[in-house]
Amino acid sequence: MIIIGERINGMFNDIAHAIREQKPAAVQEWAKKQEAMGAGYLDLNVGPALSDRVTAMKWLVEVTQEASDLPLCLDSTDYDAIEAGLKLCKQPAMINSVPAVQEKMDRVFSLASEYNAEVIGLAMSEEGIPKDAESRVALAMELVANCDAYGVPLDSLYIDPLVLPCNVGQDHGPEVFETLRQVKLLSDPAPKTVVGLSNISQGTENRELINRVFAVMAMACGLDAAIADACDEDLIAEVATARIVLNMDIYCDSFVEVFRTQNL
Repeated sequence: MIIIGERINGMFNDIAHAIREQKPAAVQEWAKKQEAMGAGYLDLNVGPALSDRVTAMKWLVEVTQEASDLPLCLDSTDYDAIEAGLKLCKQPAMINSVPAVQEKMDRVFSLASEYNAEVIGLAMSEEGIPKDAESRVALAMELVANCDAYGVPLDSLYIDPLVLPCNVGQDHGPEVFETLRQVKLLSDPAPKTVVGLSNISQGTENRELINRVFAVMAMACGLDAAIADACDEDLIAEVATARIVLNMDIYCDSFVEVFRTQNL
């Protein structure tokens, strides 16, 4: 499973302050730490409070790339900010994200085609997040169809079935697992899958434990990637172990360290 490091996000106070003051130290420190722990991508989100997200995203991309060579996952609902960031990326990036809403799919898949970017597609519509797997898969199929129509490779699409916190949406968990299974049957090649891992534990106690258990269970259902805390050493160890058990990686006694260093 690919870990997309979640920490360079304006929702965190240190990153919000760094962006406002244009002081790169905190951003670059988290970029290096997440890369060292085994992240495959770095998620960049300027946060919701800034009025000029375009300028902020450009700055964030530039200073992050000074510290890390990892590919970037540009995270914003402002597609002008996404495009500004894509223009500066040194290697193909990931766009996070687009719902199954036609106007937004047209914009995002057009950008993906132009900039050779991967896309995270959300299994939601203007009506919100459906409860059952069948409805989630139907929305995933709309994303697959639009991805194909714009000539974006289907294995460059990551479907996010959208995880709700288990303390308020406990019955959604099994539906997410079933969605992960069924998405793999939608096309050939199949789209990939991703979740925002920390969403499952939002507002709960024992957050790290819930995140780790959910990650391993989801991997057994076909999960390919997670936007997650790349600096959670136990999470990384458990993901590495699950990859061995699921026959994704070749066993060696140092398999956890091998997983951590595979992107270095």
